[in-house]
Amino acid sequence: MSDDRYLFPEWPAPKGIKAFVTLRSGGCSQGVFSSFNLGLRSGDDPDTVEKNRALLGDCCHWRYRPQWLRQVHGIEVVAAQSDNIEREGDAVWTDKQGLPCAVLTADCLPVIFCNEAGTRVAASHAGWKGLQAGVLEATIKAMGDQPDQILAWFGPAISQSHFEVGPEVRDAFLSSDPRAEGAFIPGQGDRWYGDLYQLAKHRLERLGVTQISGGDFCTYKEEDRWFSYRRDGAQSGRLATLVWIE
Repeated sequence: MSDDRYLFPEWPAPKGIKAFVTLRSGGCSQGVFSSFNLGLRSGDDPDTVEKNRALLGDCCHWRYRPQWLRQVHGIEVVAAQSDNIEREGDAVWTDKQGLPCAVLTADCLPVIFCNEAGTRVAASHAGWKGLQAGVLEATIKAMGDQPDQILAWFGPAISQSHFEVGPEVRDAFLSSDPRAEGAFIPGQGDRWYGDLYQLAKHRLERLGVTQISGGDFCTYKEEDRWFSYRRDGAQSGRLATLVWIE
């Protein structure tokens, strides 16, 4: 389900778990960042980005502002705090009501989690580096629930047909799990096309997480809906994916 500003995940989460991912329309940014850019480090005017962030949650009733991250393509998982201070990491979790966990993406894979009890949520930023290094595994560990009690939803990311990588990316995944070979198809020369969704799904299933939804988007191809770093270059806006306990 979506409107002109948000897409709401279709996943079997408990009633009190809420989430959305922003579309690129409905904000204040101009030019290449038009219009709902949430990334403070994207090159957009910071004041305009803050105005866009202030528009977030106008359909919700949050007790606190979202926990934003200074993302570095790593595996650090932070516990969300209500002090409105940005923290360095690539995943965030909480058991506090009304405190949204947020990640920013523009081709990388956003993954949100909740437990079946509806008492914990988390969000991960999974670019290929963080995914290969274990950011999803670190997020599951931080949540503290048994993997078979966790639900996951894959938000909008670049699809395999547009995610061309060098042999070093494929080699990095295969070095830790030879079964990742199935997520790559050959391109021209030594190039490959990687499937972030399949790689993430395999990682979670290997842990014992089987309740996985989403994964049918393409940020590169759907230009009217999503920002894409690969398509638009360095001056690309950022989408926000948020999850919280109501």
